[in-house]
Parts: sequence; C-alpha cells; structure tokens
Amino acid sequence: MPKPILDVQDLTVHFYTYAGVVKAIEGVSFKIFEGETFALVGETGCGKTVTSRALTRLIESPGRIVRGRVLYYRTESSSPIDLLKIPEEELREIRGKEIAYIFQDPTASLDPLYTNGYQVSEAMYYHGTVSKIKEGILRAVDLFKKVLVPNPEKNVETFPHELSGGMRQRVVISAAISNNPKIVIADEPTTALDVTVQAQILELLRKLKDEYNSTVILITHNMGVVAEMADRVAVMYAGKIVELGDIFSVFEKPYHPYTRALLRAVPDPLKRIERLESIPGTVPNLINPPPGCRFHPRCPYATDKCKQEEPPVVEIENGHYVACWLYEKLEGEEKASMQQPVEVQ
Repeated sequence: MPKPILDVQDLTVHFYTYAGVVKAIEGVSFKIFEGETFALVGETGCGKTVTSRALTRLIESPGRIVRGRVLYYRTESSSPIDLLKIPEEELREIRGKEIAYIFQDPTASLDPLYTNGYQVSEAMYYHGTVSKIKEGILRAVDLFKKVLVPNPEKNVETFPHELSGGMRQRVVISAAISNNPKIVIADEPTTALDVTVQAQILELLRKLKDEYNSTVILITHNMGVVAEMADRVAVMYAGKIVELGDIFSVFEKPYHPYTRALLRAVPDPLKRIERLESIPGTVPNLINPPPGCRFHPRCPYATDKCKQEEPPVVEIENGHYVACWLYEKLEGEEKASMQQPVEVQ
C-alpha cells in the first residue's frame, strides 16, 4: 500500500459574518498518498478552495478553523505532525517549501512592482535554497526553461503585466516548484486560460510531477480534467465530501446522485446530444444549510429520510466511499431506482 503523506481528519471551517455563521466546510476527512494526484471536484461554492487553504492555515478573518487535524508525514521514519497545532514559525518553513501552492489567479499571485525573476528568486531565498537573490534569478532562468517560458533570460527581467495569462501562470508554477516541494496544491490553475493553454498547463503539471516526484492536490470543477489528471477524486458538495474513490471506480460506478449529475453534464464527443443536462437549483446558503443530506433539494431521488437525517460516509467498495442513504445497502429497490435515467425538465 502507498504511504500517506497527508491525513485530514474532521476538518471544519466557519466564517463569522454579520449575516451569520457560514459553515464553509464541515467534517471533511480524507487521506492523500505519496506520489499521487488527488482531485477535489465540485461546483463553485462547495468548499474546495477553503479546504486547500485550511491545510496550512491560510484562512483569514472572519474565517476560523473550528476543529480537525491535518497530519503531515514529513519523513518516512518520523511521527506525523499536526499542521493545525504547530507554531506559526515552524509552519512557515513548511508552507512554500514542502507544501507549495499554485493559486487560481496568477495576476493576484504576482506583485506588479517586482520582476518575474525576482519573485521566483525570493521564494528560494526565503527558504534557504539559494544564499543570494542574484543566484536565485540565475536558477529562475532554468525554471523558466522547464515551464516553457519563451526567452527566459529576458523574461526574468520583465514584470507580470508584460506577460500573457498563460505565461504568468507558468511563472507562478516556477515559484511553486522552485524549492522542490513534496506537495503541490493547484487551485484551479487553468480556469482563466483558453482551451489550448489549459492543455499545455495540465501537461506541464504532469511532467513536473513526474520529474520532482511530488504529490499533487488538484482543485477543479471540470470532471474532464479529473479524468485526465487524477488518480483519486473526492467530490465535494456544500462543504462536505459526498463521494471519494479512485477515478476508475467513481467514473464507472458513481454512487452519489451529485456525482452522476456532474458526469452527465460533461459533453460526450462520441454521442449526438441535442441538449446537455444540467443540475437544477444552486448550492444552498451555508449560513442555514438544509437539514439531512445537503443535496436533497436538488436530488431527483430524495426521500423523506434524506430530508431529515444526514447520511453517514459508507465504504461501498474497497477505497470507494459515499454519503447517501440510497446506497447504504448495495442491494434492494433503492439501488435499482438509482439506475433509472433522469428526465431533463
């Protein structure tokens, strides 16, 4: 069995606003194994980004990590450390060096007042990878070559606004991998890019993962990206994980109605489809989430039990988990009813 590198247990984050307490994520638990690509997928507002930021305590006020544990296996022989309990100074040594982020918006990630090369060099200088900024800029040239930034000797001297969106994202990736991190958290790294550049960035991430032997946490709303990149996937809805498993199990036998709906919303180029299916309704207000299963207001299979009682997370198959009352048992009429096609209104 592969060794876990992160073990997230009962992670809960609330935001305390004037309108009320936003229960952004509630009781999120999962393990990430060394060397794999683990995807968090779901609609906007489901809690994917909050989950990723909470792993290294990047939750700003009015947010607060209410409870949970994030066990990080720093080395094979040492005991795991809880990233939510260690001092901030120790966490800063890990954040950016051993656990690096590629954020969604490269424009917001880069400082417009500093050159691209300086910002990559600064990441290395702070963590002691290089002893001088000038040395870091020389290494930034090599990193720019790896991420396919054209004319790297010149572009280390340019500013972020002088590059396209795809090139800025490559600069951010350079900074993320500059310290050879064990874990790279990619938060929707292709959202603002056109389709051809998206494919280039994803292929680049795959190559860099293999070269640096890193573990990747990929956050996306695109099931096609998940199928292309991930080894395992966790489907999030309204602050909770509703299904988790390897991509073959989840794509071939999705147990949760939300997972099924996400897959049906993906266009199939091999089939003639007159109209794409969509999921009716929107993600609920997390100040007052619905009782029971949070997906029940949008679920075509919801029963009275779904509306009143929250389903537990059940291991249906080896490593395949689901939180749905209709799949608490594998046999019976409930499973048969779930296999009926959904009529698009």
